[in-house]
Amino acid sequence: MAGYDEYAAAVRQLSARIREGERGAAAEAERRRTLHTGVSQLGQRLAAQEQRLTQLGAAAGLPPVTDPASGTGPGPVVAPGPGPAVGAGPGATVGPGSVPGSGSVAGSGPVAGSGPVAGSGPVAGSGPSAGHDGVDGAGGDVDPVVVLAEAGRLVDEADRLGQQAEALAQQPALLPTWSPTARAVAVYVGCAAIGALVMLVLVVANGIGVVNGVTLGALTCAGLPLISFVAGWLILGRWGRPALASTDPPRYAPLGFVICVLLVPLAYCVTLLLFRLVR
Repeated sequence: MAGYDEYAAAVRQLSARIREGERGAAAEAERRRTLHTGVSQLGQRLAAQEQRLTQLGAAAGLPPVTDPASGTGPGPVVAPGPGPAVGAGPGATVGPGSVPGSGSVAGSGPVAGSGPVAGSGPVAGSGPSAGHDGVDGAGGDVDPVVVLAEAGRLVDEADRLGQQAEALAQQPALLPTWSPTARAVAVYVGCAAIGALVMLVLVVANGIGVVNGVTLGALTCAGLPLISFVAGWLILGRWGRPALASTDPPRYAPLGFVICVLLVPLAYCVTLLLFRLVR
């Protein structure tokens, strides 16, 4: 009976170890599936970012970014760090046509495959078999879950900065926080004020006999108001248009014409009144 008891105890111990191994294998398989899903999702987000940045660059008139190695197409997306691109082995490219994790991630490492997960360093396993499943880096083993989380944080930061850049590109360079109407009024008033200053110079020139009265009257009543209006209209079209605008912004031509036609002659009348009062 002593031998049978020892045999039963050994069987129970072996069965417990088998169940423990099965649970460990199931946990490892679930861990690999989770990492595979994370890498795939990260690759899809990077591909979407690349496509959106390409669209924004084309809308802004920027030249497309080419791969220095081949000279065609975008280069690999690499996170800060010494490692290669997300979900790709050495020399691989992350782009719209290739989703990281769809090929090499189905291998036999903790991140399924021989390629690292993210660009922060080499990927390593988390156990005694790290020599087979992972890569021993210069600073020790690196947990692929931590590396994947860091890569996700960098992608989130890139999304945030991209949204900020897109929001800025939707605003014009000239008075970006102003409404279109206020911006147009400010531009036309400024151009009319410059026209009024030129008119004052012409009045002084008329007083010393350099400009005759007919020329002064023509410029004051027609020439300077028209020039001020055209200048404001061109300024709004050049600096009042957002970089990503698909259509020209409103320039409020009737309003600008009325402002310029009224302000310049009004400034001339005020100037004559002041001269008469001073005399």
